[in-house]
Amino acid sequence: MTNIKVIHDTASYEAALLRVGELMDAEYNSPEGDELEILSTLIHAYEESQFPMDIPDALTAILFVMAQRGYEQKDFAALIGKSRASDILNKKRSLSMKQARILHKNWGVPAETLLAG
Repeated sequence: MTNIKVIHDTASYEAALLRVGELMDAEYNSPEGDELEILSTLIHAYEESQFPMDIPDALTAILFVMAQRGYEQKDFAALIGKSRASDILNKKRSLSMKQARILHKNWGVPAETLLAG
């Protein structure tokens, strides 16, 4: 196992990424596998602190799912009702809890995103 250090800057981050690339085929529960797991944890912590990601608002999440799956407004309307779908997509109305549950259950949109606003 190499000398593992905390990631404080871009140079140490890039070095850790390179080492992870070298260790990708390491066996689980081996010295190399342990090193891979430790480095992955350190990289994740660094990325969380340096590149935080906000949860998208509900409308952004809905539009993203629609675009990814080729859904149209009529597909959204089929789930929650025609007039409600139009109002939500035009920012005239927010999602209700019932609508959020339907979208989460049927389209797999993360609940925390639907509840974010």
